[in-house]
Amino acid sequence: MAAITSLTIDDFERLPSEEAENCELVDGELVPMSSGTFEHNSIRDWFTMRVGPIVFDGRLGRLVAEQEYDFGGNVHAPDVSFFGPAKLPLADPDKRVQRFVPDLAIEIVSANDTVSGLWRKKERYRACGTSEVWIVLPESREVTIYADSGDRILRGSAELSTVLIPGFRITVDELFAIV
Repeated sequence: MAAITSLTIDDFERLPSEEAENCELVDGELVPMSSGTFEHNSIRDWFTMRVGPIVFDGRLGRLVAEQEYDFGGNVHAPDVSFFGPAKLPLADPDKRVQRFVPDLAIEIVSANDTVSGLWRKKERYRACGTSEVWIVLPESREVTIYADSGDRILRGSAELSTVLIPGFRITVDELFAIV
């Protein structure tokens, strides 16, 4: 019987793009991820188009979509992520997987996501040093924030903002009005 070999991040990095595309590396195994729906992609793109200029103009760091990071030997690509200027020197333009974690990770819930899967991912992000994790739930029009300052669920006219990106403010209703 052949021995099962777990993949490392370096192994993942060497995979051809077509093998690694739409996959995450979890506990040494490739895990397929589903493509986003129109609603999912619209919310993701809204963050990059609207929040990106605030980050860029304020020289606050980088905001990127679908960037892969090393979360304790696992590879995850939050739908949107932000990292501050202190981490800019760590970014390697030649690597698929960045060897640090973002300060903010935003996950937009898709039809194939499970509560337990999102919970494990959120726990891993936070345990590895991500300051804030936002879980955006289009179906219930809520945003759950897990942060050092406390966890909270935002709905309706509640303001979505973060100390990580000064100047960014929007209500939850405004966020979901874009779709």
